[in-house]
Amino acid sequence: MAKVTREMVERSGVNVDQLVELLVKNAAAELTTYYYYTILRCNLIGLDGETIKEIAETARIEDRNHFEALVPRIYELDGRLPRDMKEFHDISACPPAYLPEETQDVNALLKVLVKAERCAVRGYTHICNLTAGKDHRTYDLSLSILHEEIEHESWFSEFLGEGPSGHFLRRGATSPFVSKFLR
Repeated sequence: MAKVTREMVERSGVNVDQLVELLVKNAAAELTTYYYYTILRCNLIGLDGETIKEIAETARIEDRNHFEALVPRIYELDGRLPRDMKEFHDISACPPAYLPEETQDVNALLKVLVKAERCAVRGYTHICNLTAGKDHRTYDLSLSILHEEIEHESWFSEFLGEGPSGHFLRRGATSPFVSKFLR
């Protein structure tokens, strides 16, 4: 743990225990979403499914990257991940992105994907609001994740016909905003 780090965040007026709890819950959401998106991606078949498979894969890999980027910050603030994976799953900030009953229904799959992204956008917006001007490192990390989660939501909502977002599928490297935290 970085003792001065926690002390400075506490001095800025942030309830560090509450912040660590939020970070752990969001880390759980990222890791469980990575798992559930793996299952969802495997079921994106046929012409309709293949059209969104690459986007789902990008979101899946980036959610794993978000988890990897959150873990060091949790420990820097004297937090810990739960010892039990089942417990970790169950404290997730977002509900599980379960495969829908009708696995051939691409719209049903898209609704699961967009719902998960919207939950993430809400969670990281909340963390940004708590840390803005107070905990620069957590704010920067959460804002970077938020940028990527907003893009994910935009991609999936466009496929649902909710309107244009102005966002385009990224080519090349994943996690353009979060990658600086993965070095």
